[in-house]
Amino acid sequence: MNVLPHVTFTPISSASDCIPEFEYSSFLQSKFWGLFKARTGWQAYSCSYDFEDDGPHGNLLVLRRKIAKFLSFLYVPHGGGELSRLPDRWNALSMLGRALGESMGKSDAFVRFDLPWERMLDEKTEFELTSGPTGSKRLILHKGTDVQVADTVVLDLAKSTEELLSGMKPKWRYNIRLSEKKGIQVTKHGKEGLPLFMKLYEETAKRDKIAIHPTSYYAALFDTVLEVSDLMKEQGIPQQDRPILSLYIAHHESDALAGIIVLKHGPVATYMYGASSNLKRNMMPAYALQWHAIQESKEQGARMYDFFGIPPQGDNASHAMSGLYLFKTGFGGKIIHRYGAWDVPIHPWLYAIFRSAEKMRAFWHKKVKKSIRKISPTASAAHPSAGERDDSEKTNPSNP
Repeated sequence: MNVLPHVTFTPISSASDCIPEFEYSSFLQSKFWGLFKARTGWQAYSCSYDFEDDGPHGNLLVLRRKIAKFLSFLYVPHGGGELSRLPDRWNALSMLGRALGESMGKSDAFVRFDLPWERMLDEKTEFELTSGPTGSKRLILHKGTDVQVADTVVLDLAKSTEELLSGMKPKWRYNIRLSEKKGIQVTKHGKEGLPLFMKLYEETAKRDKIAIHPTSYYAALFDTVLEVSDLMKEQGIPQQDRPILSLYIAHHESDALAGIIVLKHGPVATYMYGASSNLKRNMMPAYALQWHAIQESKEQGARMYDFFGIPPQGDNASHAMSGLYLFKTGFGGKIIHRYGAWDVPIHPWLYAIFRSAEKMRAFWHKKVKKSIRKISPTASAAHPSAGERDDSEKTNPSNP
């Protein structure tokens, strides 16, 4: 591969632009996700690429984001999976990034790939790659800041209900039965359930110190999924190939205790957002919700249930997110580690400025603010660690 791939792209701005859909398992590479992001501040493009000489080819959802008046970047969430099988995949990735940057106007500082490629937990990646039409351009892939969580747990829904239960940790089976015995009821909603969910989500955000989007963001997601799904139905596309977005709320008597939002896209159902009240946490509503969603996803034809994000080594009790790790892995799924984000600079000096600002922002949020909370007695008392809670679930960061 000594020549950059040929790239063509088409803007995504309406539901009709989402059909036909990419044949890809990740919702992050779906055209309907591109339409949703186009409605929430991004530009979205359906791209195809083709390396010459019988090289690899594929389709990508590419997003563009402006971060200053004259500064933007391209983002490819979970795209380029087909390149992972190549012996020179890193070189191919850098060439694809350069081709995207040049084909889309050369106005972007860099291209960021959030890779779906799986890796071993202790695997190291060292490279410095030469590419370009003449081999004269020296392209260096840089490790970027992960936008999507690189590590996750995926449950195999091809198993029977009995096999799924037996694959869980004993305490998880007990907590599911306990929630049923305590009278936890799970109800399913669409967009109309968002006000109740957001009330729980705002309570969660305050308790766990996480950032969440405004209600309009999640409303736009429901609207986009429904619009695209309805159009697919009109065109005779089978139900199992249409996206389904479900909101589940766990109740006890008159109290709403917790809620989750799950997206089914193709063969995969993904747990996207979760929220919980401070009330009656000992009744295990989070376990009831997940078990209900797992069973319904299986009925809808999903073959996998993705818990969508865990810390890479959170089994250590001292880890800040150990509660999240324990909660999600306790359902018995397969732990998957990915490479995360890698950047291809298009304008190196603009990229260097952006990365410096990005690192400073990360240092402020992960080090300085965290240290302030640690030395604040009030904060420590008000927000116990996840490991101190009986149900040990902390909500996903609002990364999608």
